[in-house]
Amino acid sequence: MSLSRRRFLESTALGIAASSAQGSPIDPPSGGPLPKRTLGRTGAKVSILAMGGGSRFLMYKEEDKALEALNRAFDLGITYMDTAYGYGNGLSEERVGKVMKTRRKGVFLVTKINKRKGDEAARILEGSLKRLQTDQVDLIHIHSLLGEDDLKEIEAKDGVLNTLLKLRDQKVTRFIGITSHTDPTALKTALERHDFDCTQMALNAALVGMKDGKGNMAMNPDMKPSFESIALPVANRKKMGVIAMKVYAQEGLVGQAPLEKLLYYSLSLPVSLAVVGMPKLEYIEQNVRMAKAFKPLAKAEMKALSGQLSDKNKAAFDLYFRDHVDA
Repeated sequence: MSLSRRRFLESTALGIAASSAQGSPIDPPSGGPLPKRTLGRTGAKVSILAMGGGSRFLMYKEEDKALEALNRAFDLGITYMDTAYGYGNGLSEERVGKVMKTRRKGVFLVTKINKRKGDEAARILEGSLKRLQTDQVDLIHIHSLLGEDDLKEIEAKDGVLNTLLKLRDQKVTRFIGITSHTDPTALKTALERHDFDCTQMALNAALVGMKDGKGNMAMNPDMKPSFESIALPVANRKKMGVIAMKVYAQEGLVGQAPLEKLLYYSLSLPVSLAVVGMPKLEYIEQNVRMAKAFKPLAKAEMKALSGQLSDKNKAAFDLYFRDHVDA
């Protein structure tokens, strides 16, 4: 199946229809507090649903609407805020900061840095703190690992990793991590070599590795390995906090399975939480409602869902996310 960028954008309309089909999106979520999990070896307790500050958040064109969305998310129990300098060249951070000014307590605040040279990273992160209106963030990720060559730049003596290690020592950030939706093998290598506190990776029911007749992960030379099959086990073994992203594959999976099943698949993996971009208030309500009702999917159901979705989508999603920049 071939999925173009246009198809991904067009599928947003399907998301509206699917969301409405789940029930009234304007009813306030009920059913108790939003569940929390421990973020790996950080020991921090965070909501299983995070507010994404990327391209979907930047769809709130008016600032007052964006700030309303953030406050609504926090009011509903979301405690993990995901942003990055690369999201609008600091615009996302600036908007988040205007809310953090009064709501910093109780929010696990995360930003990301896309520069590979340590001096550039330090300069931008100084601006990030000002935009976020705080003197310390909880987690800084190295943003979007692309491949082995990119990892070499990150690991260089004058690279961003050494800078983040120093910033962690200086208490500018409590924890450091790395993200990728591009190259599972490179992320696996990065996680094996370095003791990151956290990692964020693309995990959904379509982006799974091939399985043999016994249901075990098996490498197919014609299909790229998945984050689930090779990077996630390393993170779990090293007790890193794991954040799932792309759970709806930038809306590419919307309409192919019930929304709650797509979210629940990712949350049924050994992860701490899932980051979701929610460009409308009703999407925030809907995702919180689903997260509150979460029950782990049975292994047989996960296997059936991944079999249904991965055969049609994995190759196309691999190609799409190879060049995707959520900015």
